[in-house]
Amino acid sequence: MSAMTPAARVEAAYDRIESAGRPEIWIHLRPREEVLAEAAGIDPALPLAGLVAAVKDNIDVAGLPTTAGAPSYGYPPAADAPAVARLRAAGAVVLGKTNLDQFATGLVGTRSPFGAVRNAWDTARISGGSSSGSAVAVALGIADIALGTDTAGSGRVPAALNGIVGVKPTKGLVPVTGVVPACYTLDCVTVFARDLRLARIAAEIAEGPDPADPLSRTGTQLPPPPARPRVAVPGPGHLKGMADGWREAFDAAVARLASTGAEIVEADITPLLEAAQLLYGGAFVAERYAAVGEHLEKNRDLIGTDLDPTVASIVLAGREKTAADWAADTARLAALGAAGRAALDGCAALLTPTTTWHPTLDEVAADPVGANARMGRFTNFANLLDCASLAVPAGFVDGLPFGVMFTGPAFSDRALAALAERLANPGLDLFVVGAHLTGQPLNAQLVQAGGTLAGPARTAGGYRLYALATEPPKPGLVRVPEGGPDDGTGAGDGTGQGSGAGDGAGLVAGAGDGAHETGIEGEIWRLPAAGFGAFTAAVPAPMTIGTVELADGRQVSGFLVEPYAVEGAPDITRFGGWRAYVGSV
Repeated sequence: MSAMTPAARVEAAYDRIESAGRPEIWIHLRPREEVLAEAAGIDPALPLAGLVAAVKDNIDVAGLPTTAGAPSYGYPPAADAPAVARLRAAGAVVLGKTNLDQFATGLVGTRSPFGAVRNAWDTARISGGSSSGSAVAVALGIADIALGTDTAGSGRVPAALNGIVGVKPTKGLVPVTGVVPACYTLDCVTVFARDLRLARIAAEIAEGPDPADPLSRTGTQLPPPPARPRVAVPGPGHLKGMADGWREAFDAAVARLASTGAEIVEADITPLLEAAQLLYGGAFVAERYAAVGEHLEKNRDLIGTDLDPTVASIVLAGREKTAADWAADTARLAALGAAGRAALDGCAALLTPTTTWHPTLDEVAADPVGANARMGRFTNFANLLDCASLAVPAGFVDGLPFGVMFTGPAFSDRALAALAERLANPGLDLFVVGAHLTGQPLNAQLVQAGGTLAGPARTAGGYRLYALATEPPKPGLVRVPEGGPDDGTGAGDGTGQGSGAGDGAGLVAGAGDGAHETGIEGEIWRLPAAGFGAFTAAVPAPMTIGTVELADGRQVSGFLVEPYAVEGAPDITRFGGWRAYVGSV
């Protein structure tokens, strides 16, 4: 996928490591010569050939110790974890193992004896965790892709705070064989990338069951969202307490998604947020004790040095939970999940901010538990309730990245990606007045280009409409300069001849008076950027694309035509639109 050779990309990555001056990203970094030797043997035809990867140090990479952020816990793995092996088989080269909140317990990126990982954009602020090093390696352009893990939001919060994409797949799609468990029944292997398409490619390569992980699974992906998907957003009460400017940034992201034709509905997500509290406040924290509690018990003397005291307090508290607590919380979670699904019934996804604020390192040090708790408001419920989730960039606030997150039911992974693509590329508007109108002969061309009907519209005054001698028949839209003679000539916007991609909307900047002052009826169609480009590239001569002024003052793209296309054509302005004219004949 990279235009560079694998060896050149590896050289660039190591040069970037040296210039970045961020040693806290890495726990184990492979020697440059070793990685170059591996890159030399990569088949350039592989889907990830030429790309370099970083791997969170709770995921096994053969030849490198796995520490989970605790040197006393380290062990030499016998083999790559399946997720690593699959990326390598696809041509990716692993640079090394990245720093993390110890035992993947935290959303801040500061709970590590290897040092706090600083944010890619502002070194005084946190990177987010627990997959801190992986996210920052990608954000700084060192790695093309990186693997992390996610139990409470660890594959999404650092993506948001560093301005990259974080894919948290449906639980079990990527096996957790070779991953140090945080909560085994909830853990997910995640993917970071700077580009949504690359992130999804890598995530799908990593998918597939593994016999060694009995909870790994496959499933039928939900269908893509409809042309007008319904997307839920939290009510105002659940958006309180966010960082300054973040509510406005979220509102802007919602408006941008709505501009693509999505229907936005407010939902009461109280059940989801109550479920989120069970992750640390309920009995499910006992899974953390089951995973690494024995190691902490045996090494209590290392707490405060090798073992992070905040992590140790969280994990050891899991010992106090009983089977009765677990049973009660399991029943409560089931009820909250049912209520949450009911609140989102009929919606393709829930759109939220990824997190609520971006604290400094000092703010987290002053209140390590409280600061961390604020990070997971919108992320903590996803794995408990078997949701897929996708974090994507959504702009900047005060020079720092702001991110949003799409969350949906299990196996909605690809549907969420389609919604995120709409947000990233909200599309371009095209005004049509003739053969591309709904129900007209060339309308299918717009649909095939990914277009959706945004609604009816009318031109500003001063336009005339002509019936062109084309097959199929099309009109030409002409703008008449105020006070000029109406001779129908000049540089234009008609449709040209023939049955090509043209709509027949011709803007002839001709001269004339007496133009229709109430405007000409038409439709606005919204196309994705790629579809718009493909569609307009197919417009045949004598057509070009220009600008149409609408009655509401907007200026949108429309068809232009060379002047001869409307010469001698019947003036049909009095009908007010193409449909009325066609109906009359």
